Amino acid sequence: MEVKSHFIGLAAIGLLASCAPMERYHPMDMIQAVQSAKTRTDHEALAAHYENVAQAMREKVQIHKKILEQYESDGYHYGREVEDLRAHTRALIRFYEQAAEANWSMALSHRKLAAGINQ
Repeated sequence: MEVKSHFIGLAAIGLLASCAPMERYHPMDMIQAVQSAKTRTDHEALAAHYENVAQAMREKVQIHKKILEQYESDGYHYGREVEDLRAHTRALIRFYEQAAEANWSMALSHRKLAAGINQ
């Protein structure tokens, strides 16, 4: 039981650590940027931001797919925890895929808004 709770704690720390670099993808105050977006340029900047984040999430998907391949091909190196590692990595892949899709959707919405504004 203690090993499982220890692993869950490490997994949570890993997830938080993997999200830590997100600051580089948020160079602007997003709340302020969305609230004040009125021009085509504003919406294009937001769209570009969401596209960049979507791309970063796709890159994380690829990284974690390679990690999963490692766990699947050389699972014996990781002992009994290999199944937990595989499950955790699959969960991260799904998380980053959903994040990429959500950011891409936001980018498309802002592109549509930008196209509808005459400047």
